[in-house]
Amino acid sequence: MSSLLHITNGDNFTSRLNKLDIKGDVITWREMLCEGKTLTNVGSESFWKTRYEFLHKNYKVSKSWFIEKTLKEYRSLCNHKQQDHIVLWFEYDLYCQVNMLAVISWLLANRRYAQISLVCSGKEDESDKMYSLNELSDEQLKGLYSNRKELTQDDVEYADYVWQLYCSNNPMRLENLTDFKDYQFDYLGDAIQSHLKRFPSIANGLNSMEHNILHLAREKKPDSRNGLLKSVLENQGNLGFADTQYDRAISRLKPLFHSFNPVHLTKKGKEVLDNKTSYYSIIRDNDVYLGGSLKYNFLYNTDTSRILKL
Repeated sequence: MSSLLHITNGDNFTSRLNKLDIKGDVITWREMLCEGKTLTNVGSESFWKTRYEFLHKNYKVSKSWFIEKTLKEYRSLCNHKQQDHIVLWFEYDLYCQVNMLAVISWLLANRRYAQISLVCSGKEDESDKMYSLNELSDEQLKGLYSNRKELTQDDVEYADYVWQLYCSNNPMRLENLTDFKDYQFDYLGDAIQSHLKRFPSIANGLNSMEHNILHLAREKKPDSRNGLLKSVLENQGNLGFADTQYDRAISRLKPLFHSFNPVHLTKKGKEVLDNKTSYYSIIRDNDVYLGGSLKYNFLYNTDTSRILKL
């Protein structure tokens, strides 16, 4: 077993990494902790039980699939006890950054003496484009690997601290963080801001992502639901979500659409989009969590960029 262990952000990149001439064993972190309830004690029985219940209820994930895909890979990570150097491969977006925090928190608890390095893609050239790992060439990936950031104990403890706050029942603690620049996580501050904007806005009861779906529906005038989905995926900022997540979001907003073929908003949909009426009381669900916080127990004030508790 190699003394070097790579932990990647997903199966697609794992298969890519395996083709590169880089030594070490590879483990895939198969989770989407940016959605659903999370607990601080990553890897515990209660943690996995909570995650399975969310994925089963919302994405129809079967117990056998969850055991085969997620738990088996996690157990493989647990069995890699001898590695003294662990390299994390993650990306700039919210999806990846939350998973990264959880992995670092687990490493702090379970691999305290390992040397942890971070390879994180994002801004790779002079353009405004943010790059995923799979969008980079082999040479670019090797360059990122050569220049990987070796995390200090302070970095690791800070990531764990942010994870504890993400899992707390009050997102207002997260918005008070202002010291991201003191640590080696270039994209974490922006990711946390995007997370806070996922709470419903005071203006219309929709969060930033839901508002964006309505906005693209009106502006882009897609000719089908799939066209809307494609447009949302291409214009999602730094969330990093997949089509299944957006499909769920569109279903939540279905009453605001007159039709999906072509895509047309209802009168109410247009009024919500223009902040003339609120959709909060209709979309509210008392069992939706963002990290450790109930989504609809808080409102986001887009004027002040602050969270309010209801």
